[in-house]
Amino acid sequence: MSKKMTSIDMTAMCDVAFLLLTFFILTATAKQPEPLPVDTPASTVQTKLPDSDLATITIGKGKVFFGVTGKEVRKQALIAMGNKYGVEFTQNELERFSVIESFGVPVQNLKQIINMTASERNEKDLQPGIPLDSLNNQLADWIRNSRQATIDVAQKELNIAIKGDARVEYPAIKKVMDILQDQNINSFNLVTGLRGKDF
Repeated sequence: MSKKMTSIDMTAMCDVAFLLLTFFILTATAKQPEPLPVDTPASTVQTKLPDSDLATITIGKGKVFFGVTGKEVRKQALIAMGNKYGVEFTQNELERFSVIESFGVPVQNLKQIINMTASERNEKDLQPGIPLDSLNNQLADWIRNSRQATIDVAQKELNIAIKGDARVEYPAIKKVMDILQDQNINSFNLVTGLRGKDF
């Protein structure tokens, strides 16, 4: 018997592949660059941070940055900070602030950061960090107001995560921990990078 040549039409397969590729490209969200990139210490723990009701305190290069999840929580916290420090924010500034994931400036300079574009805001050494000394402890106020805003908006307690650079000396981390303990926050997460168990 004569053998016939078999051929498979791959047109449909190519169409499906390009449709899937197009779908993933169009639905993917780009990761926003961090204004204070840090090299976290390595760990084998694989516990994930919660996706909501989370405040992240980033420590590195002698600076402290603060960020909290949830647009409404951010707005409420900013209103409370503005009332405390005598800075009035417009509705447009509140909306723009609600999409900023983390920042590191005193409240008095926050308007300038809010009115920048994302790329301008993330320029190196633009943000000096949030003050946390004994005379001007704005970090403690941000934590307090964000906790209250989370209770008001979501009726939940705010989870705290500390993301410290592996090269940061312990006293800088301890100062932030002391601020948390002054507010009776004794349970918080330390953000680490994943490494192999045999490393």
